[in-house]
Amino acid sequence: MGKRYRRPTREPSVNPGVFLDRDGVIYRAVIRDGRPYPPGSQDEAELLPGVEEAIRALRQRGYRVIVVTNQPDVRRGLQQREVVEAMHQHLRRGLPIDDVKVCYHIDEDHCACRKPKAGMLLEAAREWSVDLRRSYMVGDRWRDIEAGRAAGCRTILIKNQYRERQAESPDAIVGSLMEASALILSGEE
Repeated sequence: MGKRYRRPTREPSVNPGVFLDRDGVIYRAVIRDGRPYPPGSQDEAELLPGVEEAIRALRQRGYRVIVVTNQPDVRRGLQQREVVEAMHQHLRRGLPIDDVKVCYHIDEDHCACRKPKAGMLLEAAREWSVDLRRSYMVGDRWRDIEAGRAAGCRTILIKNQYRERQAESPDAIVGSLMEASALILSGEE
């Protein structure tokens, strides 16, 4: 009897992705003394205008949409992990996002996941077959832009008036996630 040959399996398709910071991109940041802070609970969390429409448009065009957020207040004892996770469950139920990656560390922990390091983006790219060269990082702070650059993504800064270190040389600067989405989608061939 002859050998049976198996048809080679196809490699999974590699998707473009859009990585989104949470506070200041999806949720309105709480501004105190010119600095941005996360909302303290789901009741305080306010979706910014156009967020749902922007994410839907990206998903309809085949982009993986993944939230990557630093939440160091948990490590500092200023926030409960359960509250942050409940907020992310609410995001997953209400928005067509693929995943939420969270870093609970502070800078002194020297982890690989805390932005401006690229750990969360790299992990998500492996899990979701995301081609980082065809992907974008959208954020409102220098840490987001540096993380996107470190991962090999194009970077889009949502402009802000924060009194802190400013992002250097993002690929584009826009006023909202809706503008970022339109820019990304207009650049497709």
